[in-house]
Amino acid sequence: MINEVYLIYFSPTHTSRQIAEAIVRGTGVEKVVTVDITRQDVGEVVIPESALAVVAVPVYGGHVAPLAMARLQGIRGLDAPAALVAVYGNRAYEKALVELDAFAGSRGLKVVAGATFVGEHSYSTDKCPVAAGRPDRDDLAYAEDFGRKIADKLLAAGSADALCQVDVRAIRRPGQPVLPLLRFLWKVIRLRRSGVALPRAPRVNDESACTHCGLCVRSCPVGAIVKGDELHTDQTKCIKCCACVKACNRKARVYDTPFAALLSDCFKERKQPQTIL
Repeated sequence: MINEVYLIYFSPTHTSRQIAEAIVRGTGVEKVVTVDITRQDVGEVVIPESALAVVAVPVYGGHVAPLAMARLQGIRGLDAPAALVAVYGNRAYEKALVELDAFAGSRGLKVVAGATFVGEHSYSTDKCPVAAGRPDRDDLAYAEDFGRKIADKLLAAGSADALCQVDVRAIRRPGQPVLPLLRFLWKVIRLRRSGVALPRAPRVNDESACTHCGLCVRSCPVGAIVKGDELHTDQTKCIKCCACVKACNRKARVYDTPFAALLSDCFKERKQPQTIL
């Protein structure tokens, strides 16, 4: 029934890409069309009924990353089956999966599977780790198994008409201890009331460490850093994805937001991937 997969992702720090690629591997489909919308619009992409679309995006503040949603606008399906994946930083994905589902339905994609996975939070640092190292081996193995189950569902259906859609709102929510959540909410309220200025973009913390290698330039999805002027970041363009911070192997760049410590302190318990088929 399915002879190719469209691998579609927005992934500045590579977590969504890793999970989406593992899902595609699990399907066993050899023909893969990669649509990487991380650094540019790709124009119109039409997905036929005979193809599966795997769409993976990161969650920013409980929503699909706004730039990802904007760059998905060129995607259109001809009643093609789709698997939707929201990747969040171990706090909460809130409305993101439902938003992605609404988008898919409006673009002619038939949502037959959904998933939520955890990736290392954009604000995670060595000092304040938040889901550090994820997706890890177990996450990727789970993603591959999810891909196999999608392939089995497509094969069992036999035809597009017999393929059942899913209601992503019914997906199991990850458990969250109440006390750490309340502590986080209280600290956020106190922080906002304090009037402390929050950084609007990553910065170069140690100019002597910057070698002007250009890794930060190439990693930025919005062109907020210019080759030859790596010591500066255009705050009007920056989306705080922290791809530049994670790409810098000299650790010259930092994003010193107080939210990193709050997230690290309040969301230590490992959340597991969840799927619906």
